[in-house]
Amino acid sequence: MAANMYRVGDYVYFENSSSNPYLIRRIEELNKTATGNVEAKVVCFYRRRDISNTLIMLADKHAKEIEEESETTVEPDLTDKQKHQLKHRELFLSRQYESLPATHIRGKCSVALLNETESVLSYLDKEDTFFYSLVYDPSVKTLLADKGEIRVGPRYQADIPEMLSEGESDEREQSKLEVKVWDPNSPLTDRQIDQFLVVARAVGTFARALDCSSSVRQPSLHMSAAAASRDITLFHAMDTLYRHSYDLSSAISVLVPLGGPVLCRDEMEEWSASEATLFEEALEKYGKDFNDIRQDFLPWKSLTSIIEYYYMWKTTDRYVQQKRLKAAEAESKLKQVYIPTYSKPNPNQISTSNGKPGTVNGAVGTTFQPQNPLLGRACESCYATQSHQWYSWGPPNMQCRLCATCWLYWKKYGGLKMPTQSEEEKLSPSPPTEDPRVRSHMSRQATQGMPVRNTGSPKSAVKTRQAFFLHTTYFTKFARQVCKNTLRLRQAARRPFVPINYAAIRAECKMLLNS
Repeated sequence: MAANMYRVGDYVYFENSSSNPYLIRRIEELNKTATGNVEAKVVCFYRRRDISNTLIMLADKHAKEIEEESETTVEPDLTDKQKHQLKHRELFLSRQYESLPATHIRGKCSVALLNETESVLSYLDKEDTFFYSLVYDPSVKTLLADKGEIRVGPRYQADIPEMLSEGESDEREQSKLEVKVWDPNSPLTDRQIDQFLVVARAVGTFARALDCSSSVRQPSLHMSAAAASRDITLFHAMDTLYRHSYDLSSAISVLVPLGGPVLCRDEMEEWSASEATLFEEALEKYGKDFNDIRQDFLPWKSLTSIIEYYYMWKTTDRYVQQKRLKAAEAESKLKQVYIPTYSKPNPNQISTSNGKPGTVNGAVGTTFQPQNPLLGRACESCYATQSHQWYSWGPPNMQCRLCATCWLYWKKYGGLKMPTQSEEEKLSPSPPTEDPRVRSHMSRQATQGMPVRNTGSPKSAVKTRQAFFLHTTYFTKFARQVCKNTLRLRQAARRPFVPINYAAIRAECKMLLNS
Protein backbone atom coordinates (compact mmCIF):
# COMPACT_ATOMS: atom_id res chain seq x y z
CA MET A 1 0.00 0.00 0.00
CA ALA A 2 2.94 2.37 0.58
CA ALA A 3 3.69 2.33 -3.14
CA ASN A 4 0.12 3.44 -3.89
CA MET A 5 0.07 6.29 -1.34
CA TYR A 6 0.83 9.60 -3.05
CA ARG A 7 1.74 12.70 -1.04
CA VAL A 8 2.45 16.35 -1.72
CA GLY A 9 5.96 16.69 -3.11
CA ASP A 10 5.99 13.29 -4.85
CA TYR A 11 7.13 13.03 -8.48
CA VAL A 12 4.64 10.90 -10.38
CA TYR A 13 3.70 9.59 -13.81
CA PHE A 14 0.41 10.84 -15.28
CA GLU A 15 -1.27 9.19 -18.25
CA ASN A 16 -3.23 11.48 -20.54
CA SER A 17 -3.24 9.16 -23.57
CA SER A 18 -3.03 5.40 -23.99
CA SER A 19 -0.56 5.69 -26.89
CA ASN A 20 1.62 8.58 -25.66
CA PRO A 21 4.35 8.49 -23.00
CA TYR A 22 3.53 9.35 -19.42
CA LEU A 23 3.60 12.95 -18.23
CA ILE A 24 6.03 13.65 -15.39
CA ARG A 25 4.71 15.99 -12.71
CA ARG A 26 5.37 17.03 -9.12
CA ILE A 27 2.37 17.10 -6.79
CA GLU A 28 1.89 20.51 -5.15
CA GLU A 29 -1.61 20.09 -3.73
CA LEU A 30 -4.26 17.38 -3.40
CA ASN A 31 -7.76 18.88 -3.43
CA LYS A 32 -11.08 17.18 -3.01
CA THR A 33 -13.72 18.48 -5.41
CA ALA A 34 -17.41 18.97 -4.73
CA THR A 35 -18.19 15.71 -6.54
CA GLY A 36 -15.91 13.75 -4.21
CA ASN A 37 -13.09 13.27 -6.73
CA VAL A 38 -9.49 14.18 -5.98
CA GLU A 39 -7.59 16.57 -8.21
CA ALA A 40 -3.84 17.12 -8.04
CA LYS A 41 -2.31 20.54 -8.63
CA VAL A 42 1.03 19.72 -10.22
CA VAL A 43 4.19 21.35 -11.55
CA CYS A 44 4.91 20.43 -15.18
CA PHE A 45 8.12 18.85 -16.44
CA TYR A 46 8.79 18.61 -20.17
CA ARG A 47 10.79 16.07 -22.17
CA ARG A 48 13.08 16.73 -25.09
CA ARG A 49 10.35 15.50 -27.45
CA ASP A 50 8.04 18.25 -26.15
CA ILE A 51 10.21 21.23 -27.14
CA SER A 52 11.36 22.57 -30.49
CA ASN A 53 14.55 21.54 -32.28
CA THR A 54 16.00 25.03 -31.76
CA LEU A 55 15.69 24.73 -28.00
CA ILE A 56 17.10 21.19 -28.09
CA MET A 57 20.22 22.57 -29.81
CA LEU A 58 20.42 25.21 -27.07
CA ALA A 59 20.17 22.52 -24.38
CA ASP A 60 22.95 20.49 -26.04
CA LYS A 61 25.12 23.60 -26.19
CA HIS A 62 24.54 24.26 -22.49
CA ALA A 63 25.47 20.68 -21.62
CA LYS A 64 28.66 20.95 -23.68
CA GLU A 65 29.66 24.19 -21.93
CA ILE A 66 29.19 22.59 -18.51
CA GLU A 67 31.31 19.63 -19.57
CA GLU A 68 34.09 21.92 -20.83
CA GLU A 69 34.08 24.06 -17.67
CA SER A 70 34.14 21.06 -15.36
CA GLU A 71 37.72 20.29 -14.39
CA THR A 72 37.18 17.78 -11.58
CA THR A 73 34.58 15.49 -13.11
CA VAL A 74 35.82 13.02 -15.72
CA GLU A 75 32.90 11.42 -17.53
CA PRO A 76 33.44 7.91 -18.91
CA ASP A 77 33.16 7.33 -22.63
CA LEU A 78 29.51 6.64 -23.35
CA THR A 79 28.32 4.37 -26.11
CA ASP A 80 25.84 5.59 -28.69
CA LYS A 81 23.10 3.62 -26.97
CA GLN A 82 23.90 5.16 -23.58
CA LYS A 83 23.93 8.67 -25.06
CA HIS A 84 20.61 7.93 -26.72
CA GLN A 85 19.02 6.64 -23.51
CA LEU A 86 20.48 9.48 -21.44
CA LYS A 87 18.43 11.95 -23.49
CA HIS A 88 15.31 10.11 -22.34
CA ARG A 89 16.23 10.90 -18.72
CA GLU A 90 16.63 14.63 -19.26
CA LEU A 91 13.70 16.85 -18.30
CA PHE A 92 13.04 20.58 -18.32
CA LEU A 93 11.45 22.24 -15.31
CA SER A 94 8.71 24.80 -15.85
CA ARG A 95 6.83 27.28 -13.67
CA GLN A 96 3.55 26.09 -15.17
CA TYR A 97 0.88 24.54 -12.96
CA GLU A 98 -2.08 22.43 -13.99
CA SER A 99 -4.78 20.35 -12.33
CA LEU A 100 -5.15 16.68 -13.26
CA PRO A 101 -7.40 13.91 -11.91
CA ALA A 102 -5.55 11.87 -9.31
CA THR A 103 -6.92 8.67 -10.87
CA HIS A 104 -4.59 9.26 -13.84
CA ILE A 105 -1.51 8.66 -11.68
CA ARG A 106 0.41 5.59 -12.87
CA GLY A 107 3.32 5.42 -10.43
CA LYS A 108 6.16 7.28 -8.76
CA CYS A 109 9.47 8.49 -10.15
CA SER A 110 12.41 10.59 -9.03
CA VAL A 111 13.55 13.93 -10.48
CA ALA A 112 16.71 15.69 -9.31
CA LEU A 113 18.73 18.75 -10.26
CA LEU A 114 21.71 17.66 -12.35
CA ASN A 115 24.69 17.10 -10.07
CA GLU A 116 27.87 18.04 -11.91
CA THR A 117 30.00 16.02 -9.47
CA GLU A 118 28.10 12.78 -10.12
CA SER A 119 28.51 10.51 -13.12
CA VAL A 120 25.69 10.65 -15.62
CA LEU A 121 25.67 6.85 -15.70
CA SER A 122 24.14 6.91 -12.23
CA TYR A 123 20.89 8.14 -13.79
CA LEU A 124 20.83 5.21 -16.22
CA ASP A 125 21.53 2.65 -13.51
CA LYS A 126 18.43 3.64 -11.52
CA GLU A 127 14.89 2.93 -12.65
CA ASP A 128 12.39 5.80 -12.87
CA THR A 129 15.14 8.40 -12.31
CA PHE A 130 15.32 11.68 -14.22
CA PHE A 131 17.37 14.89 -14.03
CA TYR A 132 17.02 18.50 -15.14
CA SER A 133 19.27 21.54 -15.36
CA LEU A 134 17.26 24.01 -17.46
CA VAL A 135 13.94 25.79 -16.98
CA TYR A 136 11.49 25.84 -19.91
CA ASP A 137 8.87 28.57 -20.31
CA PRO A 138 6.13 27.22 -22.63
CA SER A 139 4.48 30.62 -23.04
CA VAL A 140 7.50 32.44 -24.53
CA LYS A 141 9.39 29.29 -25.67
CA THR A 142 12.61 30.01 -23.77
CA LEU A 143 15.14 27.76 -22.06
CA LEU A 144 17.19 29.18 -19.18
CA ALA A 145 19.56 27.78 -16.57
CA ASP A 146 18.00 27.01 -13.21
CA LYS A 147 18.86 29.62 -10.58
CA GLY A 148 19.24 26.89 -7.98
CA GLU A 149 22.15 25.07 -9.59
CA ILE A 150 24.79 23.66 -7.27
CA ARG A 151 27.88 25.86 -7.53
CA VAL A 152 30.62 23.27 -7.44
CA GLY A 153 33.98 23.64 -9.13
CA PRO A 154 37.06 25.85 -9.21
CA ARG A 155 35.24 28.84 -10.70
CA TYR A 156 33.14 29.18 -7.53
CA GLN A 157 35.97 28.89 -4.98
CA ALA A 158 37.16 31.88 -2.92
CA ASP A 159 40.73 33.15 -3.20
CA ILE A 160 42.22 32.51 0.23
CA PRO A 161 45.22 34.73 1.08
CA GLU A 162 48.41 33.13 2.20
CA MET A 163 48.75 32.53 5.95
CA LEU A 164 51.04 34.97 7.74
CA SER A 165 54.28 33.45 8.88
CA GLU A 166 55.37 33.67 12.51
CA GLY A 167 56.40 37.20 13.42
CA GLU A 168 55.02 38.74 10.21
CA SER A 169 52.68 41.69 10.65
CA ASP A 170 49.45 42.25 8.74
CA GLU A 171 50.09 45.10 6.32
CA ARG A 172 46.43 45.58 5.45
CA GLU A 173 44.80 48.84 6.54
CA GLN A 174 42.03 48.11 9.02
CA SER A 175 40.21 51.30 7.99
CA LYS A 176 39.59 49.76 4.55
CA LEU A 177 38.25 46.53 6.02
CA GLU A 178 35.71 47.91 8.53
CA VAL A 179 33.77 51.06 9.38
CA LYS A 180 33.12 52.08 12.96
CA VAL A 181 29.52 53.22 13.52
CA TRP A 182 29.15 53.19 17.31
CA ASP A 183 31.30 53.71 20.39
CA PRO A 184 30.08 51.87 23.50
CA ASN A 185 32.36 53.97 25.69
CA SER A 186 30.49 57.23 25.06
CA PRO A 187 30.03 59.89 27.77
CA LEU A 188 26.22 59.56 27.51
CA THR A 189 24.22 57.31 29.80
CA ASP A 190 21.64 54.82 28.56
CA ARG A 191 18.86 57.10 29.78
CA GLN A 192 20.18 60.06 27.77
CA ILE A 193 20.47 57.90 24.64
CA ASP A 194 16.88 56.64 25.07
CA GLN A 195 15.65 60.23 25.50
CA PHE A 196 17.38 61.23 22.26
CA LEU A 197 15.75 58.31 20.43
CA VAL A 198 12.33 59.48 21.68
CA VAL A 199 13.07 62.95 20.31
CA ALA A 200 14.06 61.39 16.96
CA ARG A 201 10.76 59.49 16.81
CA ALA A 202 8.80 62.63 17.63
CA VAL A 203 10.61 64.51 14.86
CA GLY A 204 9.82 61.67 12.44
CA THR A 205 6.12 61.79 13.38
CA PHE A 206 6.03 65.57 12.90
CA ALA A 207 7.82 65.24 9.56
CA ARG A 208 5.16 62.83 8.33
CA ALA A 209 2.43 65.22 9.37
CA LEU A 210 4.01 67.95 7.25
CA ASP A 211 4.61 65.69 4.22
CA CYS A 212 1.56 65.38 1.94
CA SER A 213 2.50 62.00 0.50
CA SER A 214 3.05 60.57 4.00
CA SER A 215 -0.36 61.88 5.12
CA VAL A 216 -1.99 59.89 2.33
CA ARG A 217 -0.15 56.69 3.21
CA GLN A 218 -0.38 57.17 7.00
CA PRO A 219 -3.78 58.87 7.51
CA SER A 220 -3.85 58.56 11.32
CA LEU A 221 -1.54 59.83 14.05
CA HIS A 222 -1.04 56.32 15.43
CA MET A 223 0.10 54.98 12.04
CA SER A 224 2.47 57.90 11.57
CA ALA A 225 3.97 57.34 15.02
CA ALA A 226 4.34 53.62 14.29
CA ALA A 227 6.11 54.39 10.99
CA ALA A 228 8.41 56.86 12.76
CA SER A 229 9.39 54.16 15.26
CA ARG A 230 10.80 51.83 12.63
CA ASP A 231 14.46 50.89 12.50
CA ILE A 232 15.35 53.40 9.78
CA THR A 233 14.60 56.29 12.15
CA LEU A 234 16.51 54.74 15.06
CA PHE A 235 19.53 53.96 12.89
CA HIS A 236 19.60 57.56 11.66
CA ALA A 237 19.42 58.87 15.22
CA MET A 238 22.24 56.66 16.51
CA ASP A 239 24.41 57.48 13.47
CA THR A 240 23.80 61.20 14.10
CA LEU A 241 24.94 60.83 17.72
CA TYR A 242 28.15 59.09 16.67
CA ARG A 243 29.00 61.59 13.94
CA HIS A 244 28.59 64.50 16.43
CA SER A 245 30.72 62.85 19.10
CA TYR A 246 27.68 62.25 21.34
CA ASP A 247 26.94 65.96 21.72
CA LEU A 248 23.17 66.05 22.31
CA SER A 249 22.64 69.72 21.41
CA SER A 250 24.56 69.37 18.12
CA ALA A 251 22.79 66.11 17.23
CA ILE A 252 19.30 67.57 17.93
CA SER A 253 20.03 70.55 15.69
CA VAL A 254 20.85 68.13 12.86
CA LEU A 255 17.47 66.37 13.28
CA VAL A 256 15.70 69.66 12.52
CA PRO A 257 17.73 71.59 9.89
CA LEU A 258 16.66 74.81 8.20
CA GLY A 259 14.53 73.08 5.58
CA GLY A 260 12.33 71.30 8.13
CA PRO A 261 12.43 68.07 10.16
CA VAL A 262 14.32 65.09 8.75
CA LEU A 263 12.07 62.37 7.29
CA CYS A 264 13.58 58.88 7.12
CA ARG A 265 11.71 56.26 5.10
CA ASP A 266 12.34 52.57 4.53
CA GLU A 267 10.98 50.25 1.85
CA MET A 268 7.70 49.68 3.69
CA GLU A 269 6.81 53.37 3.28
CA GLU A 270 8.32 53.89 -0.16
CA TRP A 271 6.13 51.21 -1.74
CA SER A 272 2.56 52.04 -2.75
CA ALA A 273 -0.43 49.83 -1.96
CA SER A 274 -0.63 48.61 -5.57
CA GLU A 275 3.05 47.69 -5.55
CA ALA A 276 2.57 45.79 -2.30
CA THR A 277 -0.33 43.87 -3.87
CA LEU A 278 1.79 43.02 -6.92
CA PHE A 279 4.55 41.78 -4.65
CA GLU A 280 2.19 39.47 -2.77
CA GLU A 281 0.84 38.06 -6.05
CA ALA A 282 4.38 37.46 -7.30
CA LEU A 283 5.39 35.83 -4.02
CA GLU A 284 2.43 33.49 -4.31
CA LYS A 285 3.48 32.48 -7.82
CA TYR A 286 7.29 32.33 -7.62
CA GLY A 287 8.04 31.99 -3.91
CA LYS A 288 11.32 33.63 -2.88
CA ASP A 289 12.68 33.76 -6.44
CA PHE A 290 13.31 37.50 -6.34
CA ASN A 291 14.84 37.65 -9.84
CA ASP A 292 11.61 36.34 -11.42
CA ILE A 293 9.52 38.61 -9.17
CA ARG A 294 11.45 41.64 -10.38
CA GLN A 295 11.44 40.57 -14.03
CA ASP A 296 7.73 39.73 -14.34
CA PHE A 297 6.01 41.94 -11.73
CA LEU A 298 8.22 44.81 -10.49
CA PRO A 299 10.84 45.67 -13.14
CA TRP A 300 11.08 49.30 -11.91
CA LYS A 301 12.29 48.13 -8.48
CA SER A 302 15.87 47.13 -7.74
CA LEU A 303 16.66 43.64 -6.51
CA THR A 304 17.98 45.08 -3.23
CA SER A 305 14.75 47.00 -2.71
CA ILE A 306 12.62 43.88 -3.27
CA ILE A 307 14.67 41.74 -0.88
CA GLU A 308 14.64 44.44 1.80
CA TYR A 309 10.88 44.87 1.42
CA TYR A 310 10.34 41.11 1.75
CA TYR A 311 12.02 40.88 5.15
CA MET A 312 10.17 43.96 6.38
CA TRP A 313 6.89 42.64 5.03
CA LYS A 314 7.34 39.48 7.11
CA THR A 315 7.09 41.62 10.26
CA THR A 316 3.68 43.07 9.38
CA ASP A 317 0.22 41.95 10.46
CA ARG A 318 -0.68 41.25 6.83
CA TYR A 319 1.96 38.53 6.67
CA VAL A 320 0.65 36.99 9.89
CA GLN A 321 -2.92 37.03 8.51
CA GLN A 322 -1.85 35.39 5.24
CA LYS A 323 0.10 32.77 7.15
CA ARG A 324 -2.96 31.93 9.23
CA LEU A 325 -5.15 31.82 6.13
CA LYS A 326 -2.74 29.43 4.40
CA ALA A 327 -2.62 27.26 7.49
CA ALA A 328 -6.43 27.06 7.51
CA GLU A 329 -6.46 26.18 3.81
CA ALA A 330 -3.78 23.54 4.36
CA GLU A 331 -5.94 21.85 6.97
CA SER A 332 -8.76 21.51 4.45
CA LYS A 333 -6.45 19.99 1.83
CA LEU A 334 -5.55 16.33 1.60
CA LYS A 335 -2.15 15.29 2.87
CA GLN A 336 -2.09 12.06 0.87
CA VAL A 337 -4.29 9.94 -1.36
CA TYR A 338 -4.46 6.23 -2.13
CA ILE A 339 -4.60 5.35 -5.84
CA PRO A 340 -5.02 1.62 -6.66
CA THR A 341 -2.73 0.10 -9.25
CA TYR A 342 -4.15 0.65 -12.74
CA SER A 343 -5.02 -2.75 -14.18
CA LYS A 344 -7.29 -2.05 -17.14
CA PRO A 345 -6.01 -3.35 -20.52
CA ASN A 346 -4.41 -0.82 -22.82
CA PRO A 347 -6.26 -0.21 -26.12
CA ASN A 348 -2.92 -0.62 -27.92
CA GLN A 349 -2.60 -4.28 -26.92
CA ILE A 350 -2.49 -6.61 -29.92
CA SER A 351 -4.58 -9.77 -29.97
CA THR A 352 -2.95 -13.07 -30.97
CA SER A 353 -5.66 -14.30 -33.33
CA ASN A 354 -4.66 -15.68 -36.74
CA GLY A 355 -4.84 -13.77 -39.92
CA LYS A 356 -7.37 -14.38 -42.66
CA PRO A 357 -7.65 -13.57 -46.36
CA GLY A 358 -7.97 -9.96 -47.28
CA THR A 359 -6.57 -7.26 -49.54
CA VAL A 360 -3.77 -4.72 -49.27
CA ASN A 361 -3.93 -1.69 -51.58
CA GLY A 362 -6.40 -3.63 -53.69
CA ALA A 363 -4.09 -6.59 -54.36
CA VAL A 364 -5.58 -10.00 -53.81
CA GLY A 365 -3.76 -12.12 -51.23
CA THR A 366 -3.57 -13.32 -47.66
CA THR A 367 -2.49 -10.62 -45.20
CA PHE A 368 -2.58 -9.95 -41.48
CA GLN A 369 -4.36 -6.63 -41.75
CA PRO A 370 -8.00 -7.50 -40.78
CA GLN A 371 -7.37 -8.56 -37.16
CA ASN A 372 -3.69 -8.46 -36.17
CA PRO A 373 -1.55 -6.97 -38.94
CA LEU A 374 1.54 -6.98 -36.70
CA LEU A 375 1.72 -10.72 -36.04
CA GLY A 376 5.19 -12.05 -36.88
CA ARG A 377 6.92 -8.64 -36.81
CA ALA A 378 9.93 -8.07 -34.54
CA CYS A 379 9.93 -5.47 -31.76
CA GLU A 380 10.85 -2.04 -33.10
CA SER A 381 13.19 -1.39 -30.17
CA CYS A 382 14.92 -4.59 -29.04
CA TYR A 383 14.05 -6.67 -32.16
CA ALA A 384 12.74 -9.52 -30.02
CA THR A 385 10.33 -11.94 -31.69
CA GLN A 386 8.76 -13.37 -28.51
CA SER A 387 6.89 -11.57 -25.75
CA HIS A 388 3.95 -12.38 -23.48
CA GLN A 389 2.22 -9.22 -24.76
CA TRP A 390 2.57 -6.98 -27.81
CA TYR A 391 1.52 -3.36 -28.32
CA SER A 392 0.94 -1.46 -31.55
CA TRP A 393 3.18 1.59 -31.84
CA GLY A 394 3.50 4.47 -34.24
CA PRO A 395 1.17 5.51 -37.07
CA PRO A 396 -1.39 2.85 -38.04
CA ASN A 397 -0.17 2.68 -41.63
CA MET A 398 3.33 1.74 -40.42
CA GLN A 399 2.11 -1.40 -38.61
CA CYS A 400 4.89 -1.40 -35.97
CA ARG A 401 4.80 -3.10 -32.60
CA LEU A 402 6.70 -3.19 -29.31
CA CYS A 403 7.19 -5.99 -26.80
CA ALA A 404 5.92 -5.57 -23.25
CA THR A 405 9.31 -4.48 -21.86
CA CYS A 406 9.97 -1.89 -24.55
CA TRP A 407 6.39 -0.63 -24.34
CA LEU A 408 6.87 0.12 -20.62
CA TYR A 409 10.18 1.83 -21.44
CA TRP A 410 8.41 3.91 -24.11
CA LYS A 411 5.66 4.96 -21.70
CA LYS A 412 8.09 5.95 -18.94
CA TYR A 413 10.97 7.51 -20.85
CA GLY A 414 9.33 8.71 -24.06
CA GLY A 415 11.66 6.92 -26.49
CA LEU A 416 12.96 3.57 -27.68
CA LYS A 417 15.91 1.72 -26.19
CA MET A 418 17.76 1.76 -29.51
CA PRO A 419 18.49 4.95 -31.49
CA THR A 420 16.10 5.76 -34.33
CA GLN A 421 17.09 6.74 -37.84
CA SER A 422 17.13 10.46 -37.07
CA GLU A 423 19.96 9.91 -34.58
CA GLU A 424 22.01 7.32 -36.47
CA GLU A 425 21.60 8.46 -40.06
CA LYS A 426 24.84 10.45 -39.75
CA LEU A 427 26.72 7.29 -38.81
CA SER A 428 24.99 5.04 -41.36
CA PRO A 429 23.39 7.12 -44.12
CA SER A 430 20.39 5.55 -45.81
CA PRO A 431 20.67 4.50 -49.48
CA PRO A 432 19.12 6.87 -51.99
CA THR A 433 15.67 6.02 -53.33
CA GLU A 434 14.61 6.19 -56.95
CA ASP A 435 11.88 8.77 -56.53
CA PRO A 436 12.87 12.13 -54.92
CA ARG A 437 9.34 12.36 -53.49
CA VAL A 438 10.02 9.18 -51.53
CA ARG A 439 13.27 10.61 -50.19
CA SER A 440 11.57 13.79 -48.98
CA HIS A 441 8.78 11.77 -47.40
CA MET A 442 11.28 9.60 -45.48
CA SER A 443 13.34 12.62 -44.39
CA ARG A 444 10.22 14.31 -43.06
CA GLN A 445 9.31 11.21 -41.08
CA ALA A 446 12.77 10.97 -39.54
CA THR A 447 12.58 14.61 -38.49
CA GLN A 448 9.22 14.09 -36.81
CA GLY A 449 10.47 11.02 -34.94
CA MET A 450 8.13 8.57 -36.68
CA PRO A 451 9.13 4.95 -37.19
CA VAL A 452 10.65 4.19 -40.58
CA ARG A 453 11.34 0.68 -41.91
CA ASN A 454 13.45 -0.82 -44.65
CA THR A 455 13.28 -4.16 -46.39
CA GLY A 456 16.50 -5.56 -44.94
CA SER A 457 17.19 -7.35 -41.70
CA PRO A 458 14.86 -6.52 -38.78
CA LYS A 459 17.95 -5.55 -36.81
CA SER A 460 18.90 -2.81 -39.21
CA ALA A 461 19.02 0.44 -37.23
CA VAL A 462 18.65 2.54 -40.39
CA LYS A 463 15.05 2.21 -41.54
CA THR A 464 14.35 3.95 -44.79
CA ARG A 465 11.16 2.49 -46.28
CA GLN A 466 7.61 1.86 -45.23
CA ALA A 467 6.70 -1.75 -45.94
CA PHE A 468 3.91 -4.25 -45.34
CA PHE A 469 3.93 -8.04 -45.21
CA LEU A 470 2.08 -9.51 -48.19
CA HIS A 471 1.64 -13.25 -48.48
CA THR A 472 0.28 -13.70 -52.00
CA THR A 473 -1.61 -16.58 -53.54
CA TYR A 474 -0.57 -18.34 -56.73
CA PHE A 475 -3.36 -16.53 -58.58
CA THR A 476 -1.91 -13.16 -57.53
CA LYS A 477 1.58 -14.16 -58.71
CA PHE A 478 0.10 -15.29 -62.02
CA ALA A 479 -1.81 -12.01 -62.42
CA ARG A 480 1.38 -10.02 -61.91
CA GLN A 481 3.01 -11.73 -64.90
CA VAL A 482 0.00 -11.78 -67.21
CA CYS A 483 -1.72 -8.41 -66.58
CA LYS A 484 1.25 -6.19 -67.27
CA ASN A 485 -0.84 -3.64 -69.18
CA THR A 486 -3.16 -2.92 -66.24
CA LEU A 487 -0.96 -3.82 -63.26
CA ARG A 488 2.19 -1.71 -63.56
CA LEU A 489 4.13 -2.70 -60.46
CA ARG A 490 6.88 -0.09 -60.72
CA GLN A 491 4.45 2.81 -60.92
CA ALA A 492 2.27 1.35 -58.15
CA ALA A 493 5.22 0.87 -55.80
CA ARG A 494 6.14 4.52 -56.12
CA ARG A 495 2.69 5.48 -54.82
CA PRO A 496 2.09 3.06 -51.94
CA PHE A 497 -1.01 4.83 -50.62
CA VAL A 498 -2.95 4.93 -53.91
CA PRO A 499 -5.39 1.98 -54.21
CA ILE A 500 -4.87 -0.50 -57.04
CA ASN A 501 -7.85 -1.15 -59.28
CA TYR A 502 -7.98 -4.92 -58.80
CA ALA A 503 -11.38 -5.11 -60.62
CA ALA A 504 -9.67 -4.05 -63.86
CA ILE A 505 -6.89 -6.60 -63.23
CA ARG A 506 -9.44 -9.35 -62.72
CA ALA A 507 -11.29 -8.38 -65.92
CA GLU A 508 -8.09 -8.38 -67.99
CA CYS A 509 -6.99 -11.68 -66.47
CA LYS A 510 -10.32 -13.32 -67.35
CA MET A 511 -10.13 -12.00 -70.89
CA LEU A 512 -6.59 -13.36 -71.35
CA LEU A 513 -7.53 -16.73 -69.86
CA ASN A 514 -10.50 -17.09 -72.22
CA SER A 515 -8.31 -16.38 -75.23
